[in-house]
Amino acid sequence: MALDKQNLKEQLFGAEENSAAKMDPEKLSRFRHIAEQMYSTPQLSTKEVAMPALAKVGKRVSEMIERNYRTVFFVSVLRLDMVYVTIILALIAIYDVLNNPLMGIAYDRTRTRWGKARPYALFAPFFYFGSTALLFCGRLFFDNDVTDDPRKILFVFSVLFLQETFSTIYSIPVDNYLTLMTPNPQDRMTVGMWQSYANRWAGDFLGMLITPLLDFSRSGYINISQGMIFAIFGLISALTGTAGSMLMSVHCRERVILQPKPAPTAKTLFYILKNKYALRNFAAGMAGSWWSSGNYNWHIVNQLEILGGIFRSAPFYLPRQLSQVISIAFVEPSKKLFGGSYRKTCILFRIMDILVTVIPATIGLSTKITGTWWKAGLLFAGFDFLLNVNDGPASVLEGEIDREIGDYTEYMTGERPDGTVGLLTGLIGKVTEPLRALFTIFIFRWTGYDPNVGASRAWSQDLVRSNMTMYSRVFFLCTLESAIPNILRVIPYFFYDLEGKKKEEMYAALNERRAMIANESAVPDEMETMMADYI
Repeated sequence: MALDKQNLKEQLFGAEENSAAKMDPEKLSRFRHIAEQMYSTPQLSTKEVAMPALAKVGKRVSEMIERNYRTVFFVSVLRLDMVYVTIILALIAIYDVLNNPLMGIAYDRTRTRWGKARPYALFAPFFYFGSTALLFCGRLFFDNDVTDDPRKILFVFSVLFLQETFSTIYSIPVDNYLTLMTPNPQDRMTVGMWQSYANRWAGDFLGMLITPLLDFSRSGYINISQGMIFAIFGLISALTGTAGSMLMSVHCRERVILQPKPAPTAKTLFYILKNKYALRNFAAGMAGSWWSSGNYNWHIVNQLEILGGIFRSAPFYLPRQLSQVISIAFVEPSKKLFGGSYRKTCILFRIMDILVTVIPATIGLSTKITGTWWKAGLLFAGFDFLLNVNDGPASVLEGEIDREIGDYTEYMTGERPDGTVGLLTGLIGKVTEPLRALFTIFIFRWTGYDPNVGASRAWSQDLVRSNMTMYSRVFFLCTLESAIPNILRVIPYFFYDLEGKKKEEMYAALNERRAMIANESAVPDEMETMMADYI
């Protein structure tokens, strides 16, 4: 019986026979020189570093609108009842449970002469960004304030259905493109750093313009409707995102040679079991999947209602933008912190984030500080500056850790099922979306905030003070929204040991196997040319 258990454990968690972890070292050693070059020598050109950053700009603008303003658009601009919005999002999440794995499997089984991710990165953006732009043009099609208009409900559901379908097949290749461009860690972190620059200087800058324009429109300073503002930014996102992704697919080639024939789908589905690091992240994500800040952008409420509009709130939001840009300068020093241990550095950053969110949230909830706009602004600005000061190095180092975890799957299995495994883990939020929807309803009831009223009334200090409990809870959500996910997300880092000699040995074997596959397979001329970079 003990032997059977051992065999079962080996089958589920052990390395595959044809993987780098199990192959004969002597067989791989003849490719050691190429493997060392692949790991230690940067290969990306300036153009190949710049294009992923450009692609990130369009995606970032889309993410900013989607994450921060989508519910605001549905409720306060398109004028749909929050109950209908919650039901629609829950139904789309259920659809994603079926759709996402199919898209991931299709991506993992793709092998073309142009590579694995490039064809998708070239064509998928048209459909994803096009449906996103169409969604945010909704107010131009339905210019009424009827919150239960069946035409609006059907429009939102139909366009979200299209958007989520194309989002998957766009996001998987684009998110994994860098891991196929180069196996060199310095290359990957350089691209990650410039993507962070693009996020902060271009993507966030464009996203930041939405709130002031909404405030000016609501106050009558500009003669542009809020519906038109969202339509314009939806189109900007579509143009920049499509152009950036297409340019990346044209100018950035894939150097990482994969196994020509993928494993059967049924086998690939279980490859997450062979990656203990991914399993821990899966468990941490599942544990925090219930948390929701109400699927609403409480920063808009903080800016326009607690702090008194865009002019009063701008000085208090400026420090976060400055600290995000400054944080990029800390990338290189952070890579050397703790002797080059990315794990320890990321743990430090996460603990810092937890502290600088919990402290202002507690003060805001337990005192009447929100009743005085400038005091609330100073509290928010000081801690928000500290929250974002490690943003650049955290995103770069955590991104590299995620890529290392993906490489570990290839090391243990001989396959790179990024789509299947990534989507299985990504389904956490989709499966628990109904629970999150219920939590969203609870959040609105707990705060007592009505977005249909709040988005239209003029600000006054007395109005805030007369609703002190409500706005104290809103301020609490605004400052605390990321604390619980951060607490849970830091736990797997304490068990992450893919560092030092262990990591070096993994990449030596992994790159030797990649070189062997390129040498033994009848790869197209283009891939042979790519391998010449390392020979």
